Order: sequence, then structure tokens, then C-alpha cells
Amino acid sequence: MPKTPLRLISCWSTLLLSFSLTALFPVTEAECAAPEGKTTAVEHADKAFLKMNYIKADSLYSSELRRNPGNAETYWKLSRLQVSLGESAEHSTGDERLRYYRKAMEYAKTCITLDSTISKGHSWYAASLAIMADKIGTKEKLTRAKEVKRELDTALRLNPNDETALSILGSYYREAASIGWFKRMIGNAFIGEVPKGNYDLAEKAFRKAISIDPRIIRNYHELALIQIEKGQRDEAVRLMKTALDKPIIMGSDRKRIEEMRTLLKKLSND
Repeated sequence: MPKTPLRLISCWSTLLLSFSLTALFPVTEAECAAPEGKTTAVEHADKAFLKMNYIKADSLYSSELRRNPGNAETYWKLSRLQVSLGESAEHSTGDERLRYYRKAMEYAKTCITLDSTISKGHSWYAASLAIMADKIGTKEKLTRAKEVKRELDTALRLNPNDETALSILGSYYREAASIGWFKRMIGNAFIGEVPKGNYDLAEKAFRKAISIDPRIIRNYHELALIQIEKGQRDEAVRLMKTALDKPIIMGSDRKRIEEMRTLLKKLSND
């Protein structure tokens, strides 16, 4: 039996690994706004989350769940929080982070079980699935990629302006585009259908996400990387300079800022 091409495995692993290595997921005012009728505890938790006080937010959300275990909205917010805790735990081991991501997946799954019409349940379930993909084999990665895409499609069908889903979808398409037609053909022959995507689809997703919430640093950064791949260096520089003027909303934004400054310096010297 022919062996799976190692280069394709590497490319496909990059697709799913990128979710965990670069802390993809944006936090928005829309997500943190407490819907009418929510308890004071949830309002305080939303504010703590927006201020990146994750420990306090965790305590408040968990307290609300004990009082109201059927509140589906609280479960997706806890899923988002667990992803943020894992991504901000710079000095934690991989196993410790994985525990956060597993909890994120379970919280999102519970949200969907309670109310499958909430788009954020699907978008954060997709996020947690993608971010955990570094611990599984190649065929399992392909299966998970299909599930991630399916959940993103569901989230965007429920809410076409779900900026979290759009941001993840943009990264999905950007990484899928890097596989290339030849590697895709080989992959289809050896390990099953490889996800499809291109830079135009990725760019469209990121630009829509930016139009919905122009504060999110990661969307400018990811879009700038696409422009570099397309040879549009001036546009990439413009996007990164715009990003540097945006507020820090997640701990991972600081890392992105450093990466963009390094890249801007490199581009100016080339």
C-alpha cells in the first residue's frame, strides 16, 4: 500500500495547527454585550472577559451556570473563555492547554444541544475542534477539518455576520490554499479528499469580518499575510500599520503586534 506523502501531511497539519499556534479568535463588543434579561453576574462576567480578566470571568460565568444550568448563551461564552485561557497560558504545558480546549469543546457542544440555533455555539465548537487537532493523526485531521467546515457553515447560515466564524473561515481558506493543486491531487488519491480553499475566499472572509468589527488585530494580520502571498506588499504594509493602531483585546494580540513589526521591518529592508 502506498505511503501518505509526508509533505502533504505537513501542509495539512499546518492548516489545523495554525488555529492553536496563533490564537485566532477575536473578542468583540457584540459578543460581550449582555442580552436583555441576563443576570447581573453575566453582565459582570462579560465585562471581566472584555478586560481580559479571565479568572474573574470564569468564576462569574460558572456561578451563573450553577443558578441557571439551562442557559445556552452562557455555555458558548464559557467555551470562548476556555479557548482564551488556553491561548493566554504562555508557560503552561501542552497537556494543560489541552484541558482548556477540551472544556471549550464540551461547553460549545452543550450550547448546541440546548439551542442549535445559536450561531456562536457552532463557531466556538468549530474553534475548539480546530485548536485540538495537533494531537491526532492525519486521517483524523481530515475528518475533523470537514466537521470544522460544517460547523462554520452552520454558524454563518444562522448568522451571516458572525465575525468569529468569518475569522476562522478566513484562516481555514488561507491554509487550504497553501496546499496547492498537485499536493491536493496526491492527497485525494492517498488519504481522501483534502479541504479546498483559495486566497480570494480567505480575503473575502477577512474583509467581511473587518467590516463587522474593525478593531480585531488578527484579521488585519491574517489578511496582510494573504496580500504578501499574492505579491501585494503595499497593501500588506497598509493593513499591518492599520492593525498597529488597534486596541489590544486579547493577550495574543501582543504577539501579533511583535510579528507585524518584525515583518514590516523586513519588508522595508527588502
